[in-house]
Amino acid sequence: MLTGATGYIGGRLLPLLAEAGHTVIALVRSANRLNIPDHLADRIAPFEADLLNLEKEFPKDIDAAYYLVHSMTNLASGFSNLEAKCAENFTQALNKTQAKQVIYLSGLSEDQEISEHMSSRHRVEEILSSGNAPLTVLRAGIIIGSGSASFEIMRDLVEKLPVMVAPKWVYAKCQPIAIADVLFYLSNILGKGESFGNTYDIGGPEVLTYRNMLIQFGKIRGFFRLIIPVPVLTPHLSSLWLYLVTSVNFSLAQALVHSLKTNAVCKEDKIKALLPHECLDFRSMIENAFEKIAQNAVLSSWKDAMTQSELSPNLSKYIEVPKYGCLKKVLKKTYPSPKKEVMERLWSIGGDKGWYTMNWAWGLRGQLDKLIGGVGIRRGRTHPTRLKAGDVLDFWRVIHADKEAGHLLLYAEMKLPGEAWIEWKVEGGAKTSTIEQNVTFRPKGVVGRLYWYVLVPIHHFMFQKMIDSIGGGK
Repeated sequence: MLTGATGYIGGRLLPLLAEAGHTVIALVRSANRLNIPDHLADRIAPFEADLLNLEKEFPKDIDAAYYLVHSMTNLASGFSNLEAKCAENFTQALNKTQAKQVIYLSGLSEDQEISEHMSSRHRVEEILSSGNAPLTVLRAGIIIGSGSASFEIMRDLVEKLPVMVAPKWVYAKCQPIAIADVLFYLSNILGKGESFGNTYDIGGPEVLTYRNMLIQFGKIRGFFRLIIPVPVLTPHLSSLWLYLVTSVNFSLAQALVHSLKTNAVCKEDKIKALLPHECLDFRSMIENAFEKIAQNAVLSSWKDAMTQSELSPNLSKYIEVPKYGCLKKVLKKTYPSPKKEVMERLWSIGGDKGWYTMNWAWGLRGQLDKLIGGVGIRRGRTHPTRLKAGDVLDFWRVIHADKEAGHLLLYAEMKLPGEAWIEWKVEGGAKTSTIEQNVTFRPKGVVGRLYWYVLVPIHHFMFQKMIDSIGGGK
């Protein structure tokens, strides 16, 4: 059983386990978010369940289980109780199976003054170890790879800020590890009897300060970056600084800042005797990540995790666009373009490609959203031409994506006085295509209605140009 199968780590571990010949039960809250390759469909079985409210029994024939569940990213505090409840429910359900091993990816930190984030990880370790199946714990510091939070945050800082006024935690030490090396340890420790009941620190070959990493990152990208540490930035101000400059939300920024204040260095290296392996150095981690990005081979991103969203993980709740009490902008037009070409343009919308019209306005809206505590537009998209349910698309969330049927539905995650959907339905063939573009806004009170009507002139031009660009490629 693999929990967290739609997360950053789990999404990459899932095909590795299946390709190794294992039958994997993927525990997810919404099965439509699972991306299962056709050649692995007979080895991966979705299992829909919510660990906070577990009402289903696990299959009895589970031999081992991975616990990759974390809840911190959409809550600034209080997530530790949620994580503990999930771990307790998981352990009780697993006790009824034949499982002989539980593998948990935890975090590295010093024992003194640990953050709520790290304290919660250690509490989960204790809960999982109380179960019938022996626990194997792998503790890692920051994980570097295409799509990882650490990589994307460093990239935001280095590529946008020639001069950084940074808090004193930039001198804290850590031992970064590549995502490829984390996956090696996770997949190869499965079934290792010597690991039962043991905890292992895993890290790359270098101990670096965060300042060292930012400077090295800049050199790899061809930038000289000046970092000026100052002692006056409080944790709150540091969190606000990260939130405004990078693509993280404020609650995640707070959790990160509290974790970064202490060193995260391996205290032992006994994993080397159990699983001999040469880990990548920091430069190689960064170069590999950019190589994956250049090849459009980013398999998963931390931004797509539903813990980054205030939406329910069960996206089916949003797939029925409301009909009543809503304000709409509906356009339906036929274009002399093959459906295939139209779908390629539609599936490329957002991110670096932009929204085909008034990109300055979309950017301004994203900046305003960031200032009022929203997600902003910096999240972009994980892949330039591939979309699936649950993916982030700037300040939208993909609710439904069926390219063959010509149907794409997005839900707005920006700060709004209401709720918003945008939907496209495309029909056609080799010569012409008919596009129906439906923008729906369900306002909250008078403020919501004023918001919509004030923007009617802009929306009229923006959405007309958008459908024309998708349909005609202009």
